[in-house]
Amino acid sequence: MAENDETVRLWGGRFEAGPAEAMSALSRSAPEAWRLVPYDLLASRAHAEALFGAGRLTREDRDALVAALEEIGREARTGEFSPEPEDEDIHTAIERRLIEKLGPTGGRLRAGRSRNDQAATDLRLYLRDAARLLAGRIADLEAALIGQAEANRDVVAPGMTHLQHAQPVPVAHWLLAHAWPLARDVERLRDWDARAAISPLGAAALAGTTIPIDPATEANRLGFREAAANSMDAVADRDHAAEALFVLTLIGVHLSRLAEEIVLWTSDEFGWAELDDRYATGSSIMPQKKNPDVAELTRGKAGRLIGDLTGFLATMKGLPLTYNRDMQEDKPAVFDAADTLNLVLPALTGAIETMRFRKERIEEAAGRGYTIATDLAERLVDQGVPFREAHELVGRLVARSGELGVDLAELPEEERGAITGEWADLLGTVPTAREAVETRGATNRESVGRQIAVAKADVERQRGWANEDVPFRIGSQAEWHLA
Repeated sequence: MAENDETVRLWGGRFEAGPAEAMSALSRSAPEAWRLVPYDLLASRAHAEALFGAGRLTREDRDALVAALEEIGREARTGEFSPEPEDEDIHTAIERRLIEKLGPTGGRLRAGRSRNDQAATDLRLYLRDAARLLAGRIADLEAALIGQAEANRDVVAPGMTHLQHAQPVPVAHWLLAHAWPLARDVERLRDWDARAAISPLGAAALAGTTIPIDPATEANRLGFREAAANSMDAVADRDHAAEALFVLTLIGVHLSRLAEEIVLWTSDEFGWAELDDRYATGSSIMPQKKNPDVAELTRGKAGRLIGDLTGFLATMKGLPLTYNRDMQEDKPAVFDAADTLNLVLPALTGAIETMRFRKERIEEAAGRGYTIATDLAERLVDQGVPFREAHELVGRLVARSGELGVDLAELPEEERGAITGEWADLLGTVPTAREAVETRGATNRESVGRQIAVAKADVERQRGWANEDVPFRIGSQAEWHLA
C-alpha cells in the first residue's frame, strides 16, 4: 500500500495507490457478510493453534491471539466492534482489530492461509450451523402437522386429483402427506452435511503453503470430517453452496404446496378450516375479510428461493479455476435463502398448530363427488368381475346418478344393475371405504396410526441432529447480524 495510507489492507505492496472510491464500494463485502464473523473467529483460533504447532508462533503469541479473538467475538456480539467503511471484508476488519489490540503480533495470524481458503471455510461452517437450525424448525412444523393429524384422526375428507373429488381419505392422512416431504428435507440436509464436512484450510490461495501446518488437525478442531484432498478444488468449490440452495429451495416448494392447501381449505368455497386470528389479516376496505396471508406469503417466498438458486448457478457456470471474485455472490444467495426459511417456518408452524378444522363441513364434502366409485369397482373385482368391466359399470352408474341429480347411494335399486346385496350397502359408506384399503401407507385407521408413530420418532431423531454438540454451533445466528 502507499506509504502514507494507514488503512489496513490484506494486500497493497504491489500497488502505488489505493483503490478508487467506486472500486472500494464495489469490492466491499464486510457489512453483508458480518454474520460470518463468529465462524471466522472460530477458524482463526484453530489456525493460531496450527501455527503454534508448526513452530511459527510462540506460546505467548498464540495465547495472546486466542484471547484477542475471543474478545473480538464478544465485541462483535455487543456491537462494540463493527466494520469500518475502509474494511474490504470481514477478514480485513478482524485483522485490523487484532492489530489495534496486539500491534505487530496481530498480523502474524495471516501466515499459512489466504482469504480464499478462509472464506470457503467460513461459509461451510455457517451453512452447517444454519442447516441444523433449519432442521429444528422443520421438525417443529412436522410436529404441528402430526398434532393436527392426531386431533383429526377420524375426520374423512374427499381426497383429490386434478382438484376433483377422487377417493375418501382421513384428514390425518392428508396432513401426514405434507409431513413426509419435510422429513425427507431434513434427511437431505443431513446427507448434504456429510459432503460439506470437508475443510478447505491448508489450501491457502490455491496451492497450499510451505508452512508445515496440519490441515487434518485444523479440520478436526472445527468439526470437519477431513481436510480437502485437492487445494485448487478446496478454494474453487462452491458445490456445498449450490447444493444447500437446492435443498433450501425444495423446502420452500414443499412449504408452498402446503400453503396452497391452506388457502383452499380456508376459502368460503371449501370452508374446511379456519386460521387463528393471529395468523390471518383483514382488509383496509372490506370489513368481512379474513385473509390467509401467512399461506400466501409462504407461497410467494418459494419464488424468491428459486431465484436465489438459479441466480447462483448462473454465476458459477463459467468460472475458471480457481478463485474469482464472482464467487462473492455465494453469500447473498445462501444468506437470503436461510433468512427466508427462518422467517417462514415459525409463522407457518404457528398457523398449523392453531388452525381449526370443521369436521361437519369436511365430512359432508367427503360424501359428494362419487368418491367411493373406485372402492365399489374393486369390490366387484372381488366378485370375479374383470376390472375393465367393473370400471365401465360403475362409470355408467355415476353417469346415471348425474342424470337423475342424486348421489350413488340414492340411486333406485332398479338402476344399480349388478350391484346388489352387500355391495349395494357400500354405496355412500365413506368410512367403510376408507377402512377397506389395506395396502401399506394407505388410509385405514391402523395404517394412519403407524404413520403417526413413525413420524413422531423421526421428529425426535431430527431434533437430536439439530441440537448436536458440534464446534460450529454459535446459538442464535441473529445475534451476529448488523442492525
